[in-house]
Amino acid sequence: MAMLKINYGPTWIILSCLLMLSACSGRREMMPTPNVYVNEGTGLYEGLATDLKSTQVPVFYVTDRLPERTAEGKIAYGFERSPSLGFGRAVVGMGDEISWADLIEASRTLKRPKPVHLEVLDVMELARGPNSPIPYKEIDGKIVEKASSVAQRDEAVAIFRSSVEKQLAQSSRKEVFIFVHGFHNTFEDSVYIMAEMWHFLGRIGVPIAYSWPAGHPGLFGYTYDRESSEFTVYHLRQLLTLIAGFPEVERINLVAHSRGTDVVVTAVRELTIAARAAGLNPREEYKIHNLVLAAPDLDLQVATQRIAGDKLTLSTNRFTVYTSPKDKAIGLSSRIFDSPRGRFGTFGVDNVPVTVEDGMQYSDSNFAVINFSGLREEGGGGIAHAYFREVPSVSSDLILMLRDDLEAGSPGRPLESIGHKFWKIPKGYPAD
Repeated sequence: MAMLKINYGPTWIILSCLLMLSACSGRREMMPTPNVYVNEGTGLYEGLATDLKSTQVPVFYVTDRLPERTAEGKIAYGFERSPSLGFGRAVVGMGDEISWADLIEASRTLKRPKPVHLEVLDVMELARGPNSPIPYKEIDGKIVEKASSVAQRDEAVAIFRSSVEKQLAQSSRKEVFIFVHGFHNTFEDSVYIMAEMWHFLGRIGVPIAYSWPAGHPGLFGYTYDRESSEFTVYHLRQLLTLIAGFPEVERINLVAHSRGTDVVVTAVRELTIAARAAGLNPREEYKIHNLVLAAPDLDLQVATQRIAGDKLTLSTNRFTVYTSPKDKAIGLSSRIFDSPRGRFGTFGVDNVPVTVEDGMQYSDSNFAVINFSGLREEGGGGIAHAYFREVPSVSSDLILMLRDDLEAGSPGRPLESIGHKFWKIPKGYPAD
């Protein structure tokens, strides 16, 4: 009897490459200083509350990763899925035994004399909700959830809200910033990125890392992570609804990267449909001020239906997409899925479908596509997939939008218009 010979073919080679191209956990170096901080000079961080002037950065997290225990008995989160949401606080150390003044100096310097390493110093889970979905039954035409599960949920919500409220009290900006990571990222990866992003936003509002069960090792890691991204949508919807219900929160800012963009788009789409079905304005109901998709790993035609078809740009005050034709990870993803029109993450003004072009011209929604050319001198070499944090010109634009609330092309945010609501990041941006 002949043995069955399995030919994995080029697809599995590409998947292996994606695994090698993805982020690594452990200690990592802080992102390069954004150009806007080098150009701004003095005055940064002066208005901060005293407690926030520290090289140890507190980051809140929400996760549906299954909690584990290390050999030392400390809590940790791997790639396995949890039916419940956990909420906690992680502390990220910035630099090896450096002072606040040293950190600020490094945060203003494009070429640092020595790297600033990030390290997760502590992780503490503060609350955990019940398993979802909560058991329910119908009584007299009304849905009634299991009382004990509702009580557990209410207790966890109270702890979460109290923590958010205390953090908001230290900031003049009553906003929440949520980062949703992508494929093969670990829990630590998500916390690191949120910590450095919040640091360079001026440490305003409340930083929350939303960490879903990604990072499965081995050849099937991408397929596992892809289905985990579908699994987590329900939980992200719960989180957004919850935070929007806090009267202390005035705005929610969502930043998603890579595969995390599909998670965010799907969750916001489902919330939008539910709100409109109930006769509500989703923009007012969910308080989403900025929705940012960085290097979106989405089929272009699917993204068009979900975003334009379901009118998601009317569910947020500002909808921004960062794309790059040089993004090699998105290029590999396009080959895996054989996307007929390509992937959203490499979307450019030259390949806009007629239907999308017509919609962009007619619409008055606040939608912008920011295109990064991937110039090597701008730090866009390599796979150029995490350029939103690795390239000083791109991270500068993100800061000008989120920190300063500036529109694309406005004074202070001098992007180059290339038509159809597309904008180009020029070399050395934002310098004139």
